[in-house]
Amino acid sequence: MPEIPRRPAELAAFLFRLDTPVSPRAYALTGFSLMALKYGVDALLVFVAMGRWWSPLAYVNPLLSQRLELERAPHWLLWTLLLGSLPFAWVGLSLTLRRVWDAGLHAAWALLFLVPGLNYLVMLSLCLLPTRERPARGSAPESAPVSGRMRSALLGVMAGALFALLMVAFSVYVLRAYGSALFVGTPVVMGVISGYALNRGTRHTVAATVGAATLTVVLAGGLTLLFALEGAICVAMAAPPAVVGSLLGALVGRALALRSGEPRVPGAEATLLLVLLPLLAGFEALPARRPLPVYEVASSVEIDAAPEQVWPHVIGFAELPRETEWVFQLGIASPRRARIEGSGVGAIRYCEFSTGPFVEPITHWEPPRRLSFDVTAQPAPMTEWSPYTNVHPPHLDGYLRSQRGEFRLVPLPGGRTRLEGSTWYTLDLGPAAYWRLWSDVLIGTIHGRVLRHVKALSEAPGR
Repeated sequence: MPEIPRRPAELAAFLFRLDTPVSPRAYALTGFSLMALKYGVDALLVFVAMGRWWSPLAYVNPLLSQRLELERAPHWLLWTLLLGSLPFAWVGLSLTLRRVWDAGLHAAWALLFLVPGLNYLVMLSLCLLPTRERPARGSAPESAPVSGRMRSALLGVMAGALFALLMVAFSVYVLRAYGSALFVGTPVVMGVISGYALNRGTRHTVAATVGAATLTVVLAGGLTLLFALEGAICVAMAAPPAVVGSLLGALVGRALALRSGEPRVPGAEATLLLVLLPLLAGFEALPARRPLPVYEVASSVEIDAAPEQVWPHVIGFAELPRETEWVFQLGIASPRRARIEGSGVGAIRYCEFSTGPFVEPITHWEPPRRLSFDVTAQPAPMTEWSPYTNVHPPHLDGYLRSQRGEFRLVPLPGGRTRLEGSTWYTLDLGPAAYWRLWSDVLIGTIHGRVLRHVKALSEAPGR
């Protein structure tokens, strides 16, 4: 039984390969060491970025949004944590898959490693299960007729895409949930299905397996548009994690298929694997035990006018020029004009967008320094692209919700003003760390359009 190599090159091969068994001792030592390493790196990054230590108990919670105060986390930290998790996820899945084989279990049980929360119990159990001798296995044939290869590829791609379509329909239209089970778990299982079906009867190259997984994602996105389950914009936004997850799953599916000596998955195990992801989606759809985190997007612009001259254009402004930013060309809601009814605290401001008005009761009225307001009603955040008219998926209603906003006018030397604008919002999409990157960019672009317009009105001759 190979133990943990000491040379760096051999150690890297041991961690990332999929063809050698792993003993209980090697699994425990490697697993706990990697967990400690990842926690140390993550905790250091969090301390550098946010000035506080990250408790090890945070890893018990599978939701990153509740592990970390994401409303205060800078973007570079989110990107680093997300991208840094990928190699650890692959190594963990690789070690778990080989430990499952070594313990005499069916390889499909290794997929439980992907289930948040349950994966800790799986890893602990695998540290205790002894090695079991298994009968010699054959090897998958190296080649097959072209028709056979095409048939297996088509079967894998269509089966993976059909699974994705069913998960989208169940999660979105039955559970009304947009969580990690949909955007992370579903692509991984799609990849496992396509990679397994492609390589079960015939050994295919890694490149062919990756190509099939990518085609599965493309087909799933096309079917989602065809059946009007989603629009093109959201399908494109969901594509990056879908492709990464599908490629990861496809490599695991290929490894499962090439172990042709494996027994067939018993009915109970197959049933478990089929219902596990919908159950996880159902768990995510349960009412939140704690309020959603509130995120802030802040923008600013400097204006060659005094605060007293800028203030009238903050509380209300005339028609904005035609949109030129690419995000608005794609259908993201664009600000058009603003008006106010009344003055002072209790007045109602209406900021009209291309999809409808925001209703904003004034909560702080301090001319010409500060204007704050709540948001009691808002329109859809975008107009979806689709082959059909009036496609309105559930995520357009309340999954991205503005809570309040504020303008601050800071006087500068020379009769100038720095105009600062902030929006506070909640996000009910998972993983929140990924979707926040999109929402921050979109809200920041909206800010920029409004602030530039106020700047132009305030600096116009004869203002």
